[in-house]
Amino acid sequence: MYSARPGGGRYRPVLERLAVPASGTVALLAGGALALGLGGFGELHSGWLAFVAYLALCGLLGGFSRPRAAPVIGLAAWLCCNAFAEHRHAELGWSGSGVELGHYAMFTAIALLVALPAALPRRTVRVALLRFDRTV
Repeated sequence: MYSARPGGGRYRPVLERLAVPASGTVALLAGGALALGLGGFGELHSGWLAFVAYLALCGLLGGFSRPRAAPVIGLAAWLCCNAFAEHRHAELGWSGSGVELGHYAMFTAIALLVALPAALPRRTVRVALLRFDRTV
């Protein structure tokens, strides 16, 4: 292992990202845990704090997941936020297509924006191959 890339900059190994099913599972479990935490603070109601907490959760999970997992993370966050924070008692409610699709789009966009830099191609270390001539 080397410590610097040719051309400068420190070496950063490529991190393995969570696959889509694993990201969805972690998002559902983390969303439930966040609902428990919000319930402990008395913040399980339709308000900005619960919405921002679930947006932060989407951003955190997007940093560990592949970009293809963003819709699954957004759906899991929407389900937990809708069922536990907005309408309480684990009942899904429908506030209209515009509102609910807007919430889902926000959760998905945050997860996708955080996950996209990991999908950018990294520079590869190029090694020149020397030809070995056996005729000598």
